[in-house]
Amino acid sequence: MVNLYLSKEFPLEKSIQKPRPGLWQLFTTWLVIGAQSFGGGTSTLILIHQACMKYGWVAEDEFVRLWALVQIAPGINLVKFTILLGHRLRGWPGLLAACSGLLLPSAGVTVLMTAGFTAIQGQPLVKAAMRGVMPATVGLSLAMGAQMAQPLFGQAIKEGRPRLAAHLLISVCAALLLGLYNASPVLVLLAAGTAAVLLLPRLPLKPARSVPGASQ
Repeated sequence: MVNLYLSKEFPLEKSIQKPRPGLWQLFTTWLVIGAQSFGGGTSTLILIHQACMKYGWVAEDEFVRLWALVQIAPGINLVKFTILLGHRLRGWPGLLAACSGLLLPSAGVTVLMTAGFTAIQGQPLVKAAMRGVMPATVGLSLAMGAQMAQPLFGQAIKEGRPRLAAHLLISVCAALLLGLYNASPVLVLLAAGTAAVLLLPRLPLKPARSVPGASQ
């Protein structure tokens, strides 16, 4: 997967906006992310996204492309994503620095929580807190999904209404398959990719606006 991503189709220079980070910066950045990523999943993805945008490590559309790439490989998406970003930024040492930073806080806290949660899980306050966390995670998922969709649909708008309609159709169908029919995410991703390959090349592409004086 890493070798595929490091091919000529995804040159490193196009995605990194600033000088590559040092190994200590990678480790400490992911250490902070790991210490703050309560709830895992979307909350951790938001923290990674904020760090990447803050330091200019990858562009917005590149971030979405990386996240889409890890969906088609088995394993924990956030760990795969960290591996891919770490290797992308600093090679194998970067991979080790990012992964160790991400996993160290969560592993330590999980060990401590496992030992203590059994004693307090039946407390009313603990149950109420857990019920409050659930809707918050849904809101985080929706907010992150909307933010990641912006560059994709922004590009589709530039390409014209037919292509925008195709992107919306694929998104709605994927949501319905996942939400109503509990379809496998792998099958949904494969179906969406196949639909895009078959559909998008057949749709007209809106010509780019010419800039006055550009030909002079």
